Amino acid sequence: MKRIIIAIDGPASSGKSTTAMLLAKKMSYVYIDTGAMYRTCALKAYREGILLSDTAAIDRMLEQLSIGIEYRESGNRILMNGEDVSDAIREEHISRLASDISALGAVRKKMVELQREMGKKGGVILDGRDIGTVVFPQAEAKFFLLASPEERATRRWKELQAKGLKSSFDEVLKDMILRDKNDSTRALAPLIPASDAIIIDTTSLSIGEQVEVLYRHVLKCIE
Repeated sequence: MKRIIIAIDGPASSGKSTTAMLLAKKMSYVYIDTGAMYRTCALKAYREGILLSDTAAIDRMLEQLSIGIEYRESGNRILMNGEDVSDAIREEHISRLASDISALGAVRKKMVELQREMGKKGGVILDGRDIGTVVFPQAEAKFFLLASPEERATRRWKELQAKGLKSSFDEVLKDMILRDKNDSTRALAPLIPASDAIIIDTTSLSIGEQVEVLYRHVLKCIE
């Protein structure tokens, strides 16, 4: 059976990462969490106190930055220069910084190069903001997941609560709307669906239902 490239794009908390991970497991594909790669860049910049306006410092950081993905049954682990930062990159302030740093040309160029290298042989599922439009416009299966801001904020708020992180729902919703605006209006690789992407509204779908919907579409691409 042909092993293809599957691109899943969409805004924050639309369900794309969990769906991509479970679909990859169902199909025995490799899951590449591109959002985690940008979060890792953000964490590195944050720890080193680098201003996003300091292009020379950003360039030096990228030269010294190594990102690895360890594939495990329990979920991918993200390594930054050998350190497991899987939990650290999920903190709310790093999420906000990741949205900003991903708009930098040097950062996007570096990450796209890494993502293309990881996925060039097929049998991969990548999720992010511009997989179907920039990273792999030739992907055989493209999806764009969306959901209402309120539903996505609820999902994110519950996730934070489960981790013991205190945030008000109103703050999470405000951040969600701001990220949507930043991601969709940036000049470089804005968050938009590819012209041939299948649009799926996940507002009222469970994760299991999302996986099944995508799986049925993918089967048509590999038959």
